[in-house]
Amino acid sequence: MSHDVPPARPGRLAGRTAVISGAGSVGPGWGNGRATAVIFAREGATVYLTDRDKDALEVTAQQIREEGGQAHAHVLDVTEPDAVQAYFEQTEQQAGRIDILVNNVGGSRAGGAVELSLEDWENQLRTNLTSAFLACKHVVPIMRRGGGGSIVNTASASGLRWTGAAQVGYAAAKAAVIQLSRVTGVQYAPDGIRVNTVVPGQLHTPMVEARLAHQRAGGDVAKLLAERQARIPLGFMGDGRDTAHAALFLASDEARFVTGTEIVVDGGMTARCD
Repeated sequence: MSHDVPPARPGRLAGRTAVISGAGSVGPGWGNGRATAVIFAREGATVYLTDRDKDALEVTAQQIREEGGQAHAHVLDVTEPDAVQAYFEQTEQQAGRIDILVNNVGGSRAGGAVELSLEDWENQLRTNLTSAFLACKHVVPIMRRGGGGSIVNTASASGLRWTGAAQVGYAAAKAAVIQLSRVTGVQYAPDGIRVNTVVPGQLHTPMVEARLAHQRAGGDVAKLLAERQARIPLGFMGDGRDTAHAALFLASDEARFVTGTEIVVDGGMTARCD
């Protein structure tokens, strides 16, 4: 076995084409999608970005361009089957190939099995699970034609354990995302397609101020942050950059022997027994 050190490269994703969904952000700061897009571009990828929010998407794309990276932004509802199919077809025509897909769309709705309406349950599954399924459905044939690729799905610690609030639709959908990755990773491994999941814990992202504090703490951001941080053994909350760096590893050649598994990014929260 060779022990040679591989030569330095201009970037871990140099020459790659990456599609990243949910690449905008609901506010200033490092959401998972924006951080992933910026960090992938810094590592040399040409990034194709989607989001429903045109303005938020353009902020991400503009930051990448100002840093000298290549970004192509497209407004897209990733729960619409025809629109998703058309987007991947157009992207393959424009880019010639898709090497990396990061499915990052998600959002939670409070409520347990009794409290959550059927409509909200179905919306949670569509937003958090069907969106990833549709993207996988249409990117896998493209990756097969290109000789392989890497898919990184974003789940949540809520898909692994109780995280402090009843959100049964979100939790069920994110648990299913993990299994979607495992099954898809095993099935398409012979085609050189790796599929893995990043499982973020309770990060301090713009979503906390924009939505979660109003849903769960009556708008008291400080209270919600304190509650979330108290669950984390490391004693601080990460942000979207922590999710992005895990996704970067999984997308890169450094993870060439990694598929059908997960990286939990939660400061030790899910390892606690209390």
